[in-house]
Amino acid sequence: MSSTRISARMRRIKPSPSSAAADRFAELRRQGKDIINLAIGEPDFDTPAHIRQAAGAAIERGETRYTPVAGTLALRQAIAAKLQRENGLDYAPRDIIVTCGAKHALFNALSVTVEAGHEVIVPAPFWVSYPDMVLACDGTPVIVACREEDDFRLTPQALEAAITPATRWLVFNSPTNPTGTTYTTAQLRALADVLLRHPQVMVLADDIYEHIRFGDAPKPQHVLVIEPALRERTLVVNGVSKTYAMTGWRIGYAAGPADIIAAMDMLQSQSTSGASSVSQAAAVTALNTEAGFLPGWVATYEQRRDTAVRLLNQIPGLRCAAPGGAFYLYPWCGGLIGRRTPQGKVIESDVDAVIYLLEAGGVMLLAGTAYGVAPYFRMSIATGVEQIEEGCRRIAQAVAQLA
Repeated sequence: MSSTRISARMRRIKPSPSSAAADRFAELRRQGKDIINLAIGEPDFDTPAHIRQAAGAAIERGETRYTPVAGTLALRQAIAAKLQRENGLDYAPRDIIVTCGAKHALFNALSVTVEAGHEVIVPAPFWVSYPDMVLACDGTPVIVACREEDDFRLTPQALEAAITPATRWLVFNSPTNPTGTTYTTAQLRALADVLLRHPQVMVLADDIYEHIRFGDAPKPQHVLVIEPALRERTLVVNGVSKTYAMTGWRIGYAAGPADIIAAMDMLQSQSTSGASSVSQAAAVTALNTEAGFLPGWVATYEQRRDTAVRLLNQIPGLRCAAPGGAFYLYPWCGGLIGRRTPQGKVIESDVDAVIYLLEAGGVMLLAGTAYGVAPYFRMSIATGVEQIEEGCRRIAQAVAQLA
C-alpha cells in the first residue's frame, strides 16, 4: 500500500509504546515465553462488585441504547457532584462531557482548539500519547525537560521560559505518568502565578491519578481552587479507569468552558457519539458511592513501591527514587550504558537496556526515551508483589551478566 494514501498528520505520529508493549507481551505469551510484565499501566484489581452489579442491573432494565452524545444526565450529575465534593469545583452538568476514556477527552480537546502554528507545552517525562496527540492535531509539542533533582517537577522558571505568543496549552498531569511526581499547593500556586501573566495559555489538567497518593502529606488543593481566575481557560479531565479499576469500561470526562465543551460535543457527535450506556450506568454507581476499597488499594500500591525501590537500588547501575503517587517507578539506568552483553553487544541507550532485560531476563519494561527523558525506564507496580520481586531478581541477574 502506498504511504501517499496516508495523511501527513498521521505520518507525523507513531504508535503508542504502551499499546505496543501490551501487544508484544501477548505475542511472547503465545510463544510460550515466561515473561514478567512490568510495563502495563492498569490496576490489577477487579472492578468492585457493586459497580459490576450496577452494570448488570442496567442491562436488565434495558439501558442498552444510544445515550446523549455528552453522556447521560445521571452520569453528568454524578460527575458534577464528585467535582464539588472531592475537588471544590462547581460545574453544572451542561459544563461536562462524557467520553470513551480520559484519553478520548484529551484528544478531543486538542482537536477542537489546536491548529497549525499553535504550541502545546508538555513537561517531560510525559505520558507517551501527549506529544503525538498534539502532532495529530497539526500543533507543535514543546517539550520541557524536568530534572530528577527537582523530582521531575515543572518549575515556574521552566514554564515561563517555554511560553511564547504561540502557546495554546499547558498539559499538566499530577500525579504523573511515568514518574509518580506530585505537587504541593505552594508549588501549584507558583505555576499559577506564571500562567496569570500569560492569558493566551490554557491548562489541560489531567487528573486521572488524583487518588493514588502515598504518605501522609495532605492532598493539595486543585489549581482552580488555588487560582479561580484560571477557570475560563482550564479543562479538567478525569475518568474512572485508575481509581475504580475500570480501564476496560472506557469512561472519561471533561469539565470546562462552555465553548470548548460544546465543540467537543459537536466533534464527538460526528465521530464516536456517546460512550457505552452500560459503562455509564456503572460509572454513576462508582462516583455516587463511597470508595471504601480505595485506601486498601493505595496501601497495597505503596507496599509494592517500597519493595521495588528497595530491590532496584540494590542493583549496581540503577538508581530509583520513591514516587509520591500513581503506580509507576522511573529508575535511572545510566550505569548500564556502555556495558557489554554476554553476546558482545554494547548497551548504548535505555532502549538497548530494556531490550536486553526482556531478552536476557524475561522482564518487560518501557524505555524512558519514549517518555522524553533518558536514560531511564518505566516500571509498573500495578501487579502482585511476588511478580515485582521476581522481576527485580531477574533484572539483577541480567545486569550481573554485563561486562
